[in-house]
Amino acid sequence: MTDSLTHQLSYQLSRLLSILLFLGFAASAWSQNLRPALAMGGDFQALCYHDVREDPSQEPDRYTVSTAQLVQHFAWLKENGYHVVSLEDVIQARQGKRPLPAKAVLLTFDDGYKSFRTQIFPLLKAFNYPAVLALVGSWLDVAPKDRVPYDDHAYHREDFLSWDELREITASGLVEIASHSYNLHRGILANPQGNTLPAAITRLYDPARGYEAEADYRLRIESDLARNSALLEKHLGHRPRAMVWPYGRYNETAIAAARKAGMPVTLTLDESRPTNTPDLGLDRVQRLLMTHNPSVADLAAALQPPARPDPIRVMHVDLDYIHDPDPAQQEANLGRLLDRVKNMGINTVFLQAYADPDGNGAADALYFPNRHLPMRADLFSRVAWQLQTRAGVKVFAWMPLLAFELPSGHPDRQRAVQALAPGQGGYPRLSPFDDRARQIIRELYEDLARHAIFQGLLFHDDATFSDYEDNSPAALSYYASRWQLPPDVAAIRQDPVLFKRWVGFKTRHLTDFSLELAALVRREQPNLRTGRNLYARVALEPESEAWFAQSLPNFLASYDYTAIMAMPFMEGASEPLPWLKQLVETVTAQPRGLEKSVFELQAVDWRDGNQPIDSTLLAEEMRLLQVRGAVNFGYYPDDFLQDQPRFDVIRPNFSLRTFPHQEARR
Repeated sequence: MTDSLTHQLSYQLSRLLSILLFLGFAASAWSQNLRPALAMGGDFQALCYHDVREDPSQEPDRYTVSTAQLVQHFAWLKENGYHVVSLEDVIQARQGKRPLPAKAVLLTFDDGYKSFRTQIFPLLKAFNYPAVLALVGSWLDVAPKDRVPYDDHAYHREDFLSWDELREITASGLVEIASHSYNLHRGILANPQGNTLPAAITRLYDPARGYEAEADYRLRIESDLARNSALLEKHLGHRPRAMVWPYGRYNETAIAAARKAGMPVTLTLDESRPTNTPDLGLDRVQRLLMTHNPSVADLAAALQPPARPDPIRVMHVDLDYIHDPDPAQQEANLGRLLDRVKNMGINTVFLQAYADPDGNGAADALYFPNRHLPMRADLFSRVAWQLQTRAGVKVFAWMPLLAFELPSGHPDRQRAVQALAPGQGGYPRLSPFDDRARQIIRELYEDLARHAIFQGLLFHDDATFSDYEDNSPAALSYYASRWQLPPDVAAIRQDPVLFKRWVGFKTRHLTDFSLELAALVRREQPNLRTGRNLYARVALEPESEAWFAQSLPNFLASYDYTAIMAMPFMEGASEPLPWLKQLVETVTAQPRGLEKSVFELQAVDWRDGNQPIDSTLLAEEMRLLQVRGAVNFGYYPDDFLQDQPRFDVIRPNFSLRTFPHQEARR
């Protein structure tokens, strides 16, 4: 050990002891904290740190924490009864061999910066805290004088740990080395517009060859993880058993690849719940990301569950407003949308993923690559990613459940919902009772999930059956074989008992199919939230379930959010505000009704030649919702090109930066 390094470590330790004395730690208290009380089960929390510097302001980075702040974090954890555990402790607990201590915390450090040796490692030894260190193989393979490309920044190789330093660190027994991939810590081209998305979950777009095939994608991920494991074994003597996903992004294919490479434990940056409980597998450990040099108060808040869910504010956006044959105009349209969303101060966008140019309510084309419908433009992935990264909002992909019009000549075009007689049905839809139609819809949702990154699904209002549907041959066969009903809609309608059973079965069938699709999408978007449009009449008149195959209690129990179409003019209400008040009161009476409902106001009167609704009235409706206790609401459509509804009029009542809630956590 060199004299300069010895001096540096001595300085760090003396500084640490000064802080501990200031915080009032006595030797007896220290020893007592080393004997944690045992907890029943395997609950633990995980923290994710990156670089640590004496003075982060010298090279600003949202992921950098100061040395002084890290010391305070470590000391606060010890003083407040938290017990830092190793990955081995976690695995042993999940295997039922020994329980974790109460308030267990796993410390993880990503990327392998030099500061792990100079700033972090001495503190781990002083506190006797174990940790996980995740390494990117391609960065370690860079020659000593070359640069390491990391997003928009090029680091010196010397900014990262050397193999000699890593061998010293692992020899301590405190630090477990994890894989952070060989070369997946980067963005790769995802669409023709030039977006680069995380390499671990993105199907590469090649302008010459098109989109990466699934088999090629799987092989790329498997090869990368295997290569990094072999590299770490070569230099450190053992293969990693944990994979830390770059940017926290992963999917089921990636998890399977990690398992194949001998890494059954994978760590994410999911923060949907602050505690990893035994029902959450070790193949997707959720970590709390430490950013912006957080204080001890920030750390304490992060470790506690939120008092209530964040309120939802939604702009419902048609991609048709952005799409333009002229690429320059399309980019200008996107820029205007991003500015409006960011300045509005909201947290959610319901974004159209399909196109309906003939206006009949069914998708004729899609805004993503797929196997069955024309692609109008590969636009959804770009807009969704830009909304997330530049406007800071969550994006729900707005999709039909059934209303897909297959192109002329498609062999399955006729596998459609049929009414008992003409004029008794709704939108053109594929029948969810037809096995082939269901498979087509599954594949469309699978294609969407593979080619974009988003946080939620909103099922469109096409997911209905009238009391005369479905009369297709596939549906009639299904009624008889699965529901023990007559294969005859007219006969079912004539028997009140059979009719009631039929209505209930259809309601649940649509819900079950939508949840099946959501589960399929979660293979690519693991933290997916769900929402589904509900006609307001169904909430106000429960008996209308017979005409829609929708049910407010069913929706509240089945989805994260029920997007109630709170549209008085569409419903023919003569007085919009009293009508809206009645709707809110009805929803309030349902268990968790307000918490799980999003009231979607209308910004256009479709019954009056698509005239815009007065923005002042829309603002009044928003005030009414807030006064009546509704915290989740939005409107459709947003015409950002025409400033409709007017930004200056609705923002005071709509923005999360103003009234009545603080802006949702990001």
